[in-house]
Amino acid sequence: IFLSPLGTAPRQTTTRPQRFQTSPVAFVYLAAAMFATTVAANNLTCGGRVTTRPPRVSKKLIVRGEASSSDGTVAKTNKVALPSSVSLQRRTALLAAALAPLTLVTQPAFAAPAKKSPPTPEVSFGLLRTDIKGLMKKDGDFGPTMVRLAWHSSGTYDKMTKTGGNGGGTIRFKEELAHGGNAGLDKAVKRLEPLKKKHPEISWADLIAFVGVVAIETMGGPQINFSYGRFDEMDPAKVTPDGRLPDADKGDGPGPKTRKGLRDVFARMGFGDREIVALSGAHALGRCHADASGYVGPWSGTPLLFNNSYFVLLKGLEWTPDDTKAKFQYKDPSGNLMMLPSDIALIEDKKFKKYVLEYAKDQKAFFTDFASAFEKLETLGTKNLTPLKA
Repeated sequence: IFLSPLGTAPRQTTTRPQRFQTSPVAFVYLAAAMFATTVAANNLTCGGRVTTRPPRVSKKLIVRGEASSSDGTVAKTNKVALPSSVSLQRRTALLAAALAPLTLVTQPAFAAPAKKSPPTPEVSFGLLRTDIKGLMKKDGDFGPTMVRLAWHSSGTYDKMTKTGGNGGGTIRFKEELAHGGNAGLDKAVKRLEPLKKKHPEISWADLIAFVGVVAIETMGGPQINFSYGRFDEMDPAKVTPDGRLPDADKGDGPGPKTRKGLRDVFARMGFGDREIVALSGAHALGRCHADASGYVGPWSGTPLLFNNSYFVLLKGLEWTPDDTKAKFQYKDPSGNLMMLPSDIALIEDKKFKKYVLEYAKDQKAFFTDFASAFEKLETLGTKNLTPLKA
């Protein structure tokens, strides 16, 4: 092993063949090698001495019978006198020493760095979680908006046709963002583009699902199991028809049509009454905006905290129609909070109401049922997912 010009042995790698590069150091080695080779050649032909004169011929080497010149000099002869002062062993050693620098130019001055292994899913999603929390600290509305995005991305599933759902991340396409229920979510997708660029190994579908989970947990909600491995759909033609998301009002306020509409939409995805009420508890977060859904106001006084306040307020306050708003909605006695017709339907329908009362009394039960229902929601339209290790 030879030493590099820095005095350290070059690193060895077996990950891939090294590329030989010509460097100033290599040129120095080459010049030294050429000079040393020339010196060795002279040594081998001139008796070990560097000289510019012809080799001196000893008289003892003159062949008998050849005449001398009259002045006593050696007679002309075609015989060659071989040098005897350098042994064969020494010649070999000198030649090897002369050629040694040549081996240096065939080695790279520095070994090529080993190719980095891709990060594990646990590392990738861990870094993404940190970035999501950072955005939530900068903008309080980011968390509730991401929960809505994740919900709407999954809520298009049809268990009969096996279409829609979160599997392909199609909500990022303008065709799906144009659906009535997704008003304003184009801005949410735009907010996620820097995260997608920073974490290219994570699909859009996984990103949208994961950001919803992190937002809920960060705002005080239950821990939700998450699985990854969704593949992005690249064809906008895979976007499902508009009208698959729940409607807040079917035209009769909280009446039978609105209640039936809730059950029809959730049954299409494979949910029952308990899961409908549990998932509705996400209305504890955020608020409605006139430029998005057309409704205005928050459901609770703590819109950035995930808890069972939605159910407590729904059953505990008197809700009356708010005639001051463009779309029909309800208000509490203070006029600061609101409820949608589909929210009031949960307290007026006997089958729904029993779960409202249960969750208003027991937040732990609500957290357990919500975590299970939300995990199920985010796996609609997916297959072969891998659970993310905690």
